[in-house]
Amino acid sequence: MTADFTAKPTLVGELVTLRPIRAEDADDIDRIIHEDREIGRLTGSVNSSSEEPGGMPLEKLREIYGGWAEADDRLVLAVIDRATDELVGEVVLAGLDEGNRSCWFRTLIGAAGRGRGLGTEATQLIVDHGFGVLGLHRITLEVYDFNPRARHVYEKVGFVHEGTGREALLFDGEWIDVHYMAALAADWTT
Repeated sequence: MTADFTAKPTLVGELVTLRPIRAEDADDIDRIIHEDREIGRLTGSVNSSSEEPGGMPLEKLREIYGGWAEADDRLVLAVIDRATDELVGEVVLAGLDEGNRSCWFRTLIGAAGRGRGLGTEATQLIVDHGFGVLGLHRITLEVYDFNPRARHVYEKVGFVHEGTGREALLFDGEWIDVHYMAALAADWTT
């Protein structure tokens, strides 16, 4: 089986629905990023607590998200809170290495989606899809040392710590390590 990122599924869980990203979702993602300053720090998008997240014109962001909606090199799904029908973030599989049936994963969950299991379920759903439907063998991710909440989620769903990149991010004048984690299809339980 060869992974195919051209198919854009809708995945439904108890707490969240993951649906294909659309250009107009850029408006919500932009709002989430600018309302929640913690996102810039946790994703390594900024180098100081006083720095604003990168200001990209909304039209350009819509163009990017519109491209991702049709892209064959990544699967980007909006995370919809089923209780409120609100977009609270996104999950992404990208960087496909077809020969090794592997890719990387990232997620962004805004404040409205935290602390209620939405990120855990969204991660579980997309990784289940990656292994069960796309036929991937390995999915990797990176998480910064100052994001233990995310690392806990990743470990809870089955990712394993494989190594540490020492002093990978300079934030507020301090060097922060990055942790490399991966999940293997053979170890994955749904």
